[in-house]
Amino acid sequence: MSELPSQARVAIIGGGAVGVSALYHLAKAGWTDCVLLEKNELTSGSTWHAAGNVPTFSSSWSVMNMQRYSAQLYRGLADEVGYPMNYHVTGSVRLAHTKERMQEFARVKAMGRHQGMEIDLLGLDELKARYPFLERHGLKGALYDPNDGDIDPAQLTQALAKGARDMGAKIVRFCPLTGVRRENDLWKLATSEGEIACEIVVNAAGYRAGEVGRMFGRDVPMMVMSHQYILFEEIPELAAWSEEAGRKLPLLRDVDSSYYLRQEKTGMNLGPYERNCRAHWASSDDPMPDDFSFQLFPDDLDRLEWYLEDAVKRVPILGTAGLSKVINGPIPYAPDGNPLIGPMPGVPNAFEACVFTFGIAQAGGAGKVLAEWVTQGATEWDMWSCDPRRFTAFASAPDYAVAKGMEVYGHEYAIHFPRHAWPAGRPAKLSAIHDRIAAFGAQFGATNGWERANWYAQPGDDTSEAATQTFERDGPWQKRVREECHTVRDAAGILDLPGFSRYRVQGDGARDWLASLITGAVPKPGRIGLGYFADAKGRLVTEMSIMAVADDFFFLITAAAAELHDFEWLAKHLPQGSAIALQNVTDAFSCQILTGPGSRAILAAITDADLSRPWLTHQSAQIAGQWCQLVRVSFAGELGWEIHTRIEDTAPIFDAVWAAGQKHGLKPFGMFALDSLRLEKGYRGWKQDLSTDYSVLQCGLERFVKWDKPDFLGKAALASEKQVGVTKRFAILTLDTPGACDAPYMSTVWHGNEIVGETTSGGWGHRVDQSIALAMLRADCAKPGSRVEIEIFGERFAATVHGDAPLWDPENARLKA
Repeated sequence: MSELPSQARVAIIGGGAVGVSALYHLAKAGWTDCVLLEKNELTSGSTWHAAGNVPTFSSSWSVMNMQRYSAQLYRGLADEVGYPMNYHVTGSVRLAHTKERMQEFARVKAMGRHQGMEIDLLGLDELKARYPFLERHGLKGALYDPNDGDIDPAQLTQALAKGARDMGAKIVRFCPLTGVRRENDLWKLATSEGEIACEIVVNAAGYRAGEVGRMFGRDVPMMVMSHQYILFEEIPELAAWSEEAGRKLPLLRDVDSSYYLRQEKTGMNLGPYERNCRAHWASSDDPMPDDFSFQLFPDDLDRLEWYLEDAVKRVPILGTAGLSKVINGPIPYAPDGNPLIGPMPGVPNAFEACVFTFGIAQAGGAGKVLAEWVTQGATEWDMWSCDPRRFTAFASAPDYAVAKGMEVYGHEYAIHFPRHAWPAGRPAKLSAIHDRIAAFGAQFGATNGWERANWYAQPGDDTSEAATQTFERDGPWQKRVREECHTVRDAAGILDLPGFSRYRVQGDGARDWLASLITGAVPKPGRIGLGYFADAKGRLVTEMSIMAVADDFFFLITAAAAELHDFEWLAKHLPQGSAIALQNVTDAFSCQILTGPGSRAILAAITDADLSRPWLTHQSAQIAGQWCQLVRVSFAGELGWEIHTRIEDTAPIFDAVWAAGQKHGLKPFGMFALDSLRLEKGYRGWKQDLSTDYSVLQCGLERFVKWDKPDFLGKAALASEKQVGVTKRFAILTLDTPGACDAPYMSTVWHGNEIVGETTSGGWGHRVDQSIALAMLRADCAKPGSRVEIEIFGERFAATVHGDAPLWDPENARLKA
């Protein structure tokens, strides 16, 4: 066992596959002065009892990237580090019982092709050739992934450990962390073997990540599930087939029934994700033990009975085998099922690489991503899907984390439909006028915990959860969304929009500081404008609205989901010793959007504010005797104002607006309508159309780059990109003859037989009556009038490129009316 050094550049806490991969990748990046601390022996947590499946399949672009990298790494790792491993690349067959599942598979196939992987769809007649023991009742088809397989988790971890040690990194086993303190910009970690000082710390403690996080003052949003899988004895028929074929069966996943079935030597391994699942260590009468290394929970086979019976009907030879062993161990879950990889919110020089539900499949890619965060301050791929800052404080509440974790586990293989909202753990946060809009028929979705109206149902509309489980645009909402869009176009609509993230920036030098961070100009007092923040590579980090109150007093407003992400970006770049005060005031304010040609007349009846002030201005005003800030902007692309209020004043102001609006045809509208309206204007959405996967120039935002101002973050990279020429460009597309579905995120765009880009948003524009896609295209294909095809769930649709000019009101005459 290595001795504990007195100091290191980076200390990683946790010796499972993910923690050791992080160490290995840090060492590969040249950061060899790193140490990993493990409480017991390497792999003593979830890695020890993991089944070791290594899929590349994911409906998330970034998670697919991560898993694809893992599979590629594992293929060559044994030779690279000189450590033998059992890694079987068997391929996998993923079954579909429904049309919707085949649609999901077609989308993933296209994503995989875009990432360089040959994933294929199988018809029923092809299934027997891939999996001879399969019964095909109730099936529509399948997806075949040749890259899938399984690996020995302990061997993988030891191989990564050997590689890391050979490059100079250190691993200290049997060295539990006992305490943490911050001293002189260093972390001092107390352990059973003494104290170690480090610049940077990484929480890779797996299902114990919450315990470690609390030492740093961080409540990790997570819970722990009991996950079981069953090992079966030898099946003679399978053994004979395998010997003759010279290989193992592909891994079988019946995702609609919710289990996988894998050949294990000459037997099988059945791993269900059951709906009647169980959380562990979630209450005071079931506390997490001080040590659970190399331990399991008692068998709980009653929970698995249905899944076992279904698997035997699907693969009858399983029914001839005796049960060999049941593995029932702890695996951690975040509230959305994705891991936490990135900066530890609110804690300096600290990162997380924890709460991995599929840690073996993701460990390789996670190590790469974590090492990039630590050594470069940013990642190659936009990893918002796994960023710890995607959750704010509400998600760490134990009841919420447990409810969401159990929901995700019980629907592990569920299709994620664009109009479906998962119900567990809700509501978490309510608007001050929630009851009022609920009474209007609001159908809610949640954003950063805030309940927002997606659409407004009328009596007789189907508001069941089942109705939302479709990829097709024409659900019960569609008629209502169209009515809402037309109301905004022809009269006036009001949208309750709680949860906008907001920061107060005030003090000497605030204007110059903001100018150094954004690509464009800082608005003058009384004005509001968009600020685009680039990283050193010119990639787009975030977009904020900058409201200038005075020369050195600003409010910055950004997406609800971006609250911690954007605040930390600002805080990280705040000069030391500066007089600038930065404050997160998100919880103090709310917002309503009043928009449409009747909006000025409505406000005129209830405020003495100057409503002739032009677009992109703001002013303090009184409505119903309460203060508000009227901001002349509209994400809907019509004449309108955002009405920003203190939380406690939201209800009386809403009531006054509502009463005044009735004679002008005012009606409520929801987020589905707003999304349709913004697509017609080509307005970009954060972490959809705007992300670090693209540069500011690629996003078509050069008009927001002020080249003649003093240096700003990313300027050199953007200037270089401009000189060389932009390789991809943002464009608005319309489908010539649309099908039943609009283009989902990351749909492949073709020009002939070449992939030339991908969509970033898609939907129906109810003012222009067209199916719209926002896309990033190869520059030569982004010119107005170009013709391309968009692949939507496996079918190609001809589309016309419109450049980046809005489809609706391109001159902004209605907006500026």
